[in-house]
Amino acid sequence: MTAESEAGLRADARRNRDQILAAAKERFAAQGPDVPMEEIARAAGVGVGTLYRRFPDREALIRAVARDNFGNALAEARTAVAEEATAWQALVRFLRQSQELRLTVQLAMASPLARTILQDDLEADELRRAMIEVLDGVVHAAQAEGTLRTDIDTGDVAMMFVLLVRQLPVSFEEAARLAPERCMTLMLDGLRAQPGTDLPGRPLTGADLGL
Repeated sequence: MTAESEAGLRADARRNRDQILAAAKERFAAQGPDVPMEEIARAAGVGVGTLYRRFPDREALIRAVARDNFGNALAEARTAVAEEATAWQALVRFLRQSQELRLTVQLAMASPLARTILQDDLEADELRRAMIEVLDGVVHAAQAEGTLRTDIDTGDVAMMFVLLVRQLPVSFEEAARLAPERCMTLMLDGLRAQPGTDLPGRPLTGADLGL
């Protein structure tokens, strides 16, 4: 086999893998991680055999989706920090645009299997910790610039995001469509530095999230 043909095979394998991951993300978001593997293969435009050559079982596929999502979310967060003029703008951009992170959180909340996989996967955990470190820096920078209220910490922002992305039952289709952006706006308004209601308890820090 020539070097050119070997390169072509590698490119085909990468393309198949990317198509499978994209289809899995779409199907997981719509139906949860228990969707039949055959349906994911059809959505990806590949045979079931090709899917299982890339991902030998459902756990491997969920793990790959989670790692890819965490990696993309981390890149989004770092790009927001690098490109936005203020820490507050970087925080808003990341929270509003991180669809990859939303799916991973939804998977972990909706599926005991996905939750177990994420808890036991060292690579996914390293990416999660790196993302929390970036978020921690953005939160404290926004507080230092006077745009984010000072009686909260990174854990508060992360937990609000987790609660916000919880999926609503399909019977509330219209509410599920409208709620995310409305609730995100309400959440961001609540995070702004301004006179407001005193919060009970203490700020939740990165250490509360296992950082």
